[in-house]
Amino acid sequence: MSVTGLAQLAEERLGSCCNRPVGERVRSMSRVSYAWRIAVSVIGIGLLLNGSLRMSDDAWPLGPLSQYAFSPAKDATVVITRVEGELADGRRVDLPLRVESAGISRAEIEARIPEITADPSLLRSVADGWNSRHPAEPALLRVWLVQDQTQLVDGRVGPARLVELATWELPS
Repeated sequence: MSVTGLAQLAEERLGSCCNRPVGERVRSMSRVSYAWRIAVSVIGIGLLLNGSLRMSDDAWPLGPLSQYAFSPAKDATVVITRVEGELADGRRVDLPLRVESAGISRAEIEARIPEITADPSLLRSVADGWNSRHPAEPALLRVWLVQDQTQLVDGRVGPARLVELATWELPS
């Protein structure tokens, strides 16, 4: 028997036992299935392009979250806004700006920095949120809006300073 004959015989035997379809045949998709899949893809890509071209965080998650989309210049100043509080026992503590811990988020505070510096009593919402969520802690007496400003020098961490933007004392 020739090599070609052996190959044909092997193909016939393998084809008859191993290449048989198992289970049901795959059904083709209807035009409607194609249409809705394409429509959803086009709408999603359009929304993403809209947010990306406008470079707007308002469109998040279908657009850039710009605070993570770039790195600062080598000689920039990195600013972190925080709120600190003085407890009745004399400790000065960081009040994490999260809804779970202070009743307000960091973004809400950062968006209102000019208003808070003009009227520090707006820090009352942070104090009220903290006191209601931490009843076992000593009460807050004073609240500060502060910024940690770190200067980068040739891309490396340089000098840092704490800047107090506003102070509010809770009424007795």
